[in-house]
Amino acid sequence: MTSEETIKLFQQYVVPNYARFPVSLVRGEDSYVWDSEGRRYLDLFPGWGCNLLGHCPAPVVEAVRDQVGKLIHVPNTWYTEVQGQWAQALSERSFGGQAFFCNSGTEANEAAIKLARLHTPKHKYKIITFEGGFHGRTLGSTSATAQPKYHEGLGPLMAGFVYAPFGDLEAVERLIDNETAAVMIEPIQGEGGVRIPPEGFLAGLRRLCDEHELLLIFDEVQTGFGRTGDWFAYQGAGVVPDVMTLAKAVCGGIAGAAMLCKREIAPSLRPGMHAATFGAFHSASVAAVHRLFPGALEARGQALYSSLAYGAGGAAGALVAGWTWEALGPAPSFAVSALFAAAGAVLVARKVSV
Repeated sequence: MTSEETIKLFQQYVVPNYARFPVSLVRGEDSYVWDSEGRRYLDLFPGWGCNLLGHCPAPVVEAVRDQVGKLIHVPNTWYTEVQGQWAQALSERSFGGQAFFCNSGTEANEAAIKLARLHTPKHKYKIITFEGGFHGRTLGSTSATAQPKYHEGLGPLMAGFVYAPFGDLEAVERLIDNETAAVMIEPIQGEGGVRIPPEGFLAGLRRLCDEHELLLIFDEVQTGFGRTGDWFAYQGAGVVPDVMTLAKAVCGGIAGAAMLCKREIAPSLRPGMHAATFGAFHSASVAAVHRLFPGALEARGQALYSSLAYGAGGAAGALVAGWTWEALGPAPSFAVSALFAAAGAVLVARKVSV
């Protein structure tokens, strides 16, 4: 089937909620993808951060093929070895604690929202989030997202979310009252323009949460698994959250996500209060990148940061580095990201990049 024929199928049968490139892809390998006509593209857009290891990484393919020949799915009312091993590896790579598994970042954040309300006293239900943040597409996580463009036509939103300016610790302190249950933040904002908080801001949030007995939730859906040079962004910041949400790159391109929380908090999410039918299904569990590539992602992230910092003086280097440039040094990230997007569109037109 040609790209044109595939596009016509989509136009007739698929809800038009995505702006798509006019290309039909049929396979991928490492950093390259091929379209229906056999043209090869260098992929500079890794599936919204999911394809951290490239397309079809051999260990993931091998592990998934082996697993689907043994057991594809059983409900979470049974114990399975691979799910336990995934939870252990995730716990040991981070601050310890216990994991709840689901399928996407928005599901992980929904679980964190529920946990915050369940763990704190009944009168506490408010969660402070930050302007420019992004936490997902379900109604709860959309309500947590302090970007009006994502709220249009969806009101009334879920009650209880209070928005603070990103990086303004005094504003956060003013917003805390006796109904506040948690503070939820991306340690580096993604959709908001790749913004790093001011020095000491995350530590200040930790202090406020401790003083007021609030949960500190880090949304690491976009920052986790080596993308900032450490396994998780909180490690580079030196601030440990109570709850961390993970998705995208966690399973090497297969749908999978997790909410990790400290052990003393985990019992609050008791049986019957939350679930995910396909959470940690077996293909996702065996594909989890922190099991298949121990140590590789952290080293790769640090190497990429060093390379980007060195090469950012040239135009091409600056465009590529711009996507994560604030982690390397001061730069107008909104402007650089816009240039990156514009360059991507040009590269698509030239059949060089998707």
